[in-house]
Amino acid sequence: MATPAPSALVELLKPITWFAPMWAFACGVVSSGQSTNGQWPVIMAGVVLAGPLVCATSQAVNDWYDRHVDAINEPNRPIPSGRMPGRWGLYVAGAWTGLSLLVAAALGPWILGAAIFGLVLAWLYSAPPMRLKSNGWWGNSAVAICYEGLPWFTGAAVMAATVPDRRVLIVAALYSIGAHGIMTLNDFKSVEGDTLTGIRSLPVQLGIAGAARFACLVMTVPQVAVIAFLYGWSRGWHAAIVGLLLVGQIALMRRLLAAPRAKAAWYNGTGTTLYVLGMLVSAFALRPLVGAP
Repeated sequence: MATPAPSALVELLKPITWFAPMWAFACGVVSSGQSTNGQWPVIMAGVVLAGPLVCATSQAVNDWYDRHVDAINEPNRPIPSGRMPGRWGLYVAGAWTGLSLLVAAALGPWILGAAIFGLVLAWLYSAPPMRLKSNGWWGNSAVAICYEGLPWFTGAAVMAATVPDRRVLIVAALYSIGAHGIMTLNDFKSVEGDTLTGIRSLPVQLGIAGAARFACLVMTVPQVAVIAFLYGWSRGWHAAIVGLLLVGQIALMRRLLAAPRAKAAWYNGTGTTLYVLGMLVSAFALRPLVGAP
């Protein structure tokens, strides 16, 4: 039986996508307020779990069940191009699922629970009969939770060995909501294939211009809420920095809205960078407050 080349396996697992959950996990660690002394092996294992394991699993699952769509949108991907032959894509997805569960179990019950939740969403997102990605409202919500809120929660939980402080949960949830807009921008590159295969992404449902406006709105409003919460928690300087980062995003959004499809990837490299920097600033703002009444 033909076997895939290592390069095809790496491409299937899409390392570039690992950054978001790994960053969110790091924000969770920072926001916990716990000392990292003696915790680095656990922290590094958590980073690997968030990115090269759980996120990579989701990419393999998605590519297997999207192989017909990718044949239209991205025919050079490993599976439709034949560089990942036969059912190897499915085998990799199953193997990475099992490996993710083993690592999560070694990190404790809270981490295992979070990993199970994320892996279930990863399969529900792509696999029939649920196939959440067939509707942009549900699919983008699932990805946003898995890329931002869940790894943030996991990072904080692995440090505290319990449920994180409510302020951590609030901020993580808000940044998850905002990430829905980032996921919408990622759908602009596949409008033709989505339309032909019946995937109702938000650009398909709302049109390119309407989806771009919605993405900008849903990225902006949660950050305004974060700023308000930080100010209310007496973290004025942190709130001001997040506010300045949001002003920068809004300025970039004006260029995005002028040519949404052409500028979507550009915005993900510029405006989204400011977004994730705001996440880290917010994480530092939460540190002294963990455990406060």
